[in-house]
Amino acid sequence: MTPIQTPSIFAPVSTPAFAIRDLSLFVLGITAVIFLIVAGCAAYALIRFGRRPTDPEVEPAQVYGSTQIGLAWTVVPFLIVVVLFLVTARYVWGIERRAQPPDALEITIVGNQWWWEIRYPKLGIVTANEIHVPVSDATNPALTFITLQSVDVVHSFWVPQLAGKMDVIPNKTNRVWIEPRRVGTYVGQCAEYCGLQHALMLLVVVVHPKDEFRAWVAAQQTSPVEQAATRAGEELFSSLACINCHTVRGTRGNGVFGPDLTHLMSRSKLGAGAVRNTRDNIRAWVKDPGAFKAGVLMPAMKLDDTQLDQLVAYLVTLR
Repeated sequence: MTPIQTPSIFAPVSTPAFAIRDLSLFVLGITAVIFLIVAGCAAYALIRFGRRPTDPEVEPAQVYGSTQIGLAWTVVPFLIVVVLFLVTARYVWGIERRAQPPDALEITIVGNQWWWEIRYPKLGIVTANEIHVPVSDATNPALTFITLQSVDVVHSFWVPQLAGKMDVIPNKTNRVWIEPRRVGTYVGQCAEYCGLQHALMLLVVVVHPKDEFRAWVAAQQTSPVEQAATRAGEELFSSLACINCHTVRGTRGNGVFGPDLTHLMSRSKLGAGAVRNTRDNIRAWVKDPGAFKAGVLMPAMKLDDTQLDQLVAYLVTLR
């Protein structure tokens, strides 16, 4: 995986994010001019008319009413608001009304407390917390349209360098689209407080060259290869409550309450960013998930050391 980029709306790599950056700079420019005018007038008044120790105690001349000033501070702010409204509406319309081309990649993201389920309905792929998409270029555009849903509470999908925020609301479907123009790994976050572990609900978007993305798709569409050396761990997995919550393609595991584990080891993190995905951390997670993520719905499995070693030996083969 390429180095993760620092999230910033001022370093866009996707068409909607470029539009948001341009609008933000326009608004910042107008507000900066207003600030400079107001601050400049205040500074001038303080310097020019500020009381000095040698000044006589004389009441300054009082000015009551000015048609020109009254019109200025009414008309000018009104015009500024109209301009900001029209420019914002234009950008919002341009982003929201983008038609989905027939060849666009379709992804469904489902928010859970506290992780993201990622589905590719046309490709038959289900993963978690990491989105993989192809890069787009001028000669061969590659747009990705994302459907957002929630299982439990209100979440918010936000990858600053790719698109704007969009709420993920139970019983409501929202949509966003991205068109990443640069290969890389971009970090996102649930931007709506959704409970105890809101901060540990990270989202990673990996933008691949097109050939590399096709290879990733092919790998994700395969089922894990059975290995005699880890058969005891596979049987243990199938005999425990694991299969009630997790799916591993080609096994009895077909649960939908937890992440699909078919290609567990292809992901960089466990627990939506709680900890790196390593053999030792998988063992510690299975033993006591709450030690990494308080309030997580996965229970501690209460396995002895031998069972833990067998189960982990099987899980690390899921690539």
